[in-house]
Amino acid sequence: MQQQIAVVTLGVSDIARARAFYCCGFGWAPVFETPEIVFFQMNGLVLGLWGKDALAQDSGRVATGAGSIALAHNVLSREAVDEAMASLVAAGATITRPADEPPHGGYRGYVADPDGHAWEIAWNPVWPIDAEGHVRFAL
Repeated sequence: MQQQIAVVTLGVSDIARARAFYCCGFGWAPVFETPEIVFFQMNGLVLGLWGKDALAQDSGRVATGAGSIALAHNVLSREAVDEAMASLVAAGATITRPADEPPHGGYRGYVADPDGHAWEIAWNPVWPIDAEGHVRFAL
């Protein structure tokens, strides 16, 4: 089986609020949207926002809150971590861990989107980002 992820879909309680957060906080533009779902073309995969009840029904599961998962958004510099976190907070995020230097190096902090999905905003000098926005594990 090919090692890849095609789509990550987040279950959200309010599509309009979630769309506004991702458009204003991250500055992302949807590539497709309806009143029920929003898709963002990312660097190699698609991020979807879908009502959590509809996602639960589609997957045959019970709708719950955000699970034990963290998504990461890597940036090009240490300063960009603070800038991105400030933009996300202004758009409705909550800081769950202020930015600091982890033991393995770099600089990172965590925010939760309005539905509680965790996002690590990180700069790691040994994980370069290419022109297409792809992060490479370069240890």
